[in-house]
Amino acid sequence: MTNKGMAPNDMRRFVYTFIVIFLLLAGVTALIVWLVYRPHKPHFTVVGAAIYDLNTTTPTMISTTMQFTVVTRNPNKRVSIYYDHLSAYVSYRNQQITPAVMLPPLYQETKTTVALSPIIGGGFVPVSMEVCNGLVMDQAYGVVGLRLVLMGRLKYKAGAIKTKRYGVFVKCDVMVGLKKGFVGQVPLLGSPDCNVDI
Repeated sequence: MTNKGMAPNDMRRFVYTFIVIFLLLAGVTALIVWLVYRPHKPHFTVVGAAIYDLNTTTPTMISTTMQFTVVTRNPNKRVSIYYDHLSAYVSYRNQQITPAVMLPPLYQETKTTVALSPIIGGGFVPVSMEVCNGLVMDQAYGVVGLRLVLMGRLKYKAGAIKTKRYGVFVKCDVMVGLKKGFVGQVPLLGSPDCNVDI
């Protein structure tokens, strides 16, 4: 009697070959999709600043209200970006000098630019004597270095494909021209790009 079916070894070899070919095709497909839709990080740039209040008269406490205009650009041709849980605060010498303020969710189409102008501050924040003294000295000199921080989550969307949410952390180091007692729009010394970590 002859066995018309496959021998066990032949069957195993066929299954292994099928699995290897399937995995190779899946890997090549995933690589092609990734190369076509590979998302690039958004770009953030500070283009304007205003300081409406900066009160350092109370030792180790500071009250300030500031507004920064930040332009964010989505450089992707095929991928849009959703932002949520965005918040912003300002720090000086690595110490937070404003409370964090929540920003509305943001949807950014492909190859588009959006401007954000959050007003940040209000209320007193505890700080070190180094911060209070540094701000007084910098204002006397006329140049103050600040860091605007934006934090939140983002996800990428390409067609029907959406990625998981990623944490986004944006640091914008800016130098502003500021004299004590001045209120309003202050000159930016340069138009700095921000550092974006995802």
